Amino acid sequence: MQKNPGARRTPRRALVFIAAPALAAGALASVQSASAAPADAAACPAPAAAIGLSTGWKLQLPTPDSSGSPQEIKQPALSTYNKAPWFTATSGCDAILLRAAVNGATTSNTGYPRSELREMTADGSATSSWSSTTGTHTMVVDEAITHLPAGKPHVMAGQIHDESSDVTSFRLEGTSLYVTSYNTTHYKLVTSSYKLGDRFEGKFVAHDGKVDVYYNGTLQATVTAKFGSGYFKAGDYTQANCNNSSPCDNSNYGEVALYGVTVKHA
Repeated sequence: MQKNPGARRTPRRALVFIAAPALAAGALASVQSASAAPADAAACPAPAAAIGLSTGWKLQLPTPDSSGSPQEIKQPALSTYNKAPWFTATSGCDAILLRAAVNGATTSNTGYPRSELREMTADGSATSSWSSTTGTHTMVVDEAITHLPAGKPHVMAGQIHDESSDVTSFRLEGTSLYVTSYNTTHYKLVTSSYKLGDRFEGKFVAHDGKVDVYYNGTLQATVTAKFGSGYFKAGDYTQANCNNSSPCDNSNYGEVALYGVTVKHA
């Protein structure tokens, strides 16, 4: 995929999303993988409410709509939406579990399924669009990757996207966690010993035509990225499908637990 910078947009000065407090810098907490729906789902709030998700997002799911495309849930429906096991609360009712199986529906520009939140305007009426060369744009995610697909155990968890491609992301391959830069999937090795369920804080800061990427408060990489129509994504983007992973069914999936996400534009 190639960059295709578009027209610059004036950034909105708004706090798009406020969620649970993130981990302290340098801290890693191991959390139990909660791959199933809560035992008493009625006792938990709706997934969005579990982390204080408000306006400014839509959900893209690997489940097909009537046309076979990924299902999309926008606000205000998202605030009370629950669809186990693809978008549900953890057993502790303190995070959202986002799951995408290798046989899931995909968007037109990719062959991989996702269960992801996509940044929208504050009123939810349109996809967010901001320039990396104007203002400062920050997303902080408090998350844990809890499951990898068999065959090709790759998952992306949190990313910046521009007009045509993913700019940078956290990408787990087995036990190796990387920061990516466009098509360079191994741009920076963060750790070679990631364990499923390890909770971490990731931060993306786009400014002055570049993106600084932090892991638990430590700068890991700076990606040169000049684009005019950017937006953030948070959740699970499974990097496997039925062509490279087996079995080809709902039992083979990627999954991310999202404890909180904060977006600022200044």
